[in-house]
Amino acid sequence: MKNLPSLKNLFYLVNLHQEQNFNRAAKSCFVSQSTLSSGIQNLEEQLGYQLIERDHKSFMFTAIGEEVVERARKLLTDVDDLVELVKNQGEPMTGEIRLGCIPTIAPFLLSRVVKQCQLDYPQLSLLLKEDTTESLLDSLGKGELDLLILALPVDTTGFHSMKVGIDPFKMVVHEELSDGIINPIDYQQMPDESIFLLQSEHCITGHAITACQLGNSAKINPFAATSLHTLVQMVDSKLGTTFLPQMAIDAGILNDTELNIMNPPGEAPYRDIGLVWRQTTSRISTFRTLGLMLETLLSDKSGDKNKL
Repeated sequence: MKNLPSLKNLFYLVNLHQEQNFNRAAKSCFVSQSTLSSGIQNLEEQLGYQLIERDHKSFMFTAIGEEVVERARKLLTDVDDLVELVKNQGEPMTGEIRLGCIPTIAPFLLSRVVKQCQLDYPQLSLLLKEDTTESLLDSLGKGELDLLILALPVDTTGFHSMKVGIDPFKMVVHEELSDGIINPIDYQQMPDESIFLLQSEHCITGHAITACQLGNSAKINPFAATSLHTLVQMVDSKLGTTFLPQMAIDAGILNDTELNIMNPPGEAPYRDIGLVWRQTTSRISTFRTLGLMLETLLSDKSGDKNKL
C-alpha cells in the first residue's frame, strides 16, 4: 500500500487554513505549535509538494495547498460520517447532531424541537448554531454542521433537502393605522417607504417580497432591520407595516404590542420550511425521522390572533 498521508496531519492543515494563524490552529487542535508545524511539514514531504510558503513573519497557501485543503476537508467529513455510521449502526436516533438554523426560525421553533427530541429520542443530543443561510450552507459543506433547518427555496446544489412544512406570511400594522388600510390590500395605495423589511442577508426578505407580490420597491423603507423583533418595534411605533412569519406570531412575538394582523395580497403567501443535509451522510434515516417530527410540530399551530 502507498505511504498515505496521515488524517491527523490533514486535520492540522485544514485547521491552519481556517484559523490563518499557527498558534490559534494549534490550540484548536489541542496540540503544541511545533507539533502542528511538524505535522504539516511531514504532509508536504509525503505529498512531494509545497503546501505553504513561509517566511519569518507570515505564510500563505500555495495553489496546490488550497486544493489539498478543500479535498482534505471533504475527506475528513467523510471519515466523520463513517465513524457515525458504525457508532449508530442499528440505533439511528442516538449520538450528537450539529444542527444549524436561521435567525427567523430559530427563536420560534428550536426550543420546541429540543423538548420534543428529549421526549422522543433521549439518546439524541442536538448541538445548535444560529446563522444566516449562506454561512450555514458553507458550514454544512465543510462538515462543521450535520443538518440545517432553512426557509426554502434556496440553492441547495450538492445537498439533499426535505420539505417539512409551510409558514404563512402575515402583514402587521398598528391598530390605530389599520382603519386606513383597505381590504383587500393594494400596495399602490400605501405611502412610499412604509414597508419595513430585514437586511438582505436574511433570506426571509426575498421570500416575503416574492410570496407577497411586493414588486414596487418605492414602498420599501431603506431602513433594514437586523431581526424580526426590531421590525415589530418599528411597526409598533406607528412607522409603517411589515411582514411576519406565522411561526413568529404563534410564538408570541406580538405580545404586549398594539399590532393587528392582516392577510397580504396574493393567494395565502408563505415560505417553505425544510431540512438540508450532505449527500454523503450516513445518517439519512435519522434526519428523515427528525423531518417527520418537524412536520408534526409545524402542523400544530395555535392559530392567528388579533386578525382583522
